[in-house]
Amino acid sequence: MSDYNIRPISKYDNSQIAEVIGRVLLEFGVPKVGTAYADKSLDCMFETYDGSRKLYFVVVENGKITGGAGIQQLEDGEENICELQKMYFAPQSRGKGIGAKMMQICLEKAKSFGFEYCYLETMPYMENARKLYTKSGFESLEKPMGDTGHYSCNVWMLKKL
Repeated sequence: MSDYNIRPISKYDNSQIAEVIGRVLLEFGVPKVGTAYADKSLDCMFETYDGSRKLYFVVVENGKITGGAGIQQLEDGEENICELQKMYFAPQSRGKGIGAKMMQICLEKAKSFGFEYCYLETMPYMENARKLYTKSGFESLEKPMGDTGHYSCNVWMLKKL
């Protein structure tokens, strides 16, 4: 079992987390348009989440970033709804409970920021992620919320915090 730490992102983490997210998206065959793959923020995650009511966390295992997740207000959504964003883990971080711990940290932070609901989008074939979301109390929605620009993601979920 490796040692790991979950901490807020620093500006020095941008290239490592962009590489992890890019590799995971390619591994799962995620479309390059209409998903996180096309987000300009991938190369500047620290700057994207540097502000009020938003934060991105990274997982550091044995000195290397192996995953991350963030929360911020849902784009074009109600003020009391945040979005869980860019939650991806390299293969070596999966199956160890790191995702569940990351989820707990993100949801606690969202609640402390005053959000009442957390929204997320994913893909139907990301089965382990969907299991974690369901286990964490997220429920499926019939249609998307807000304007994330991720029109290729067709699984939408919401949780009351």
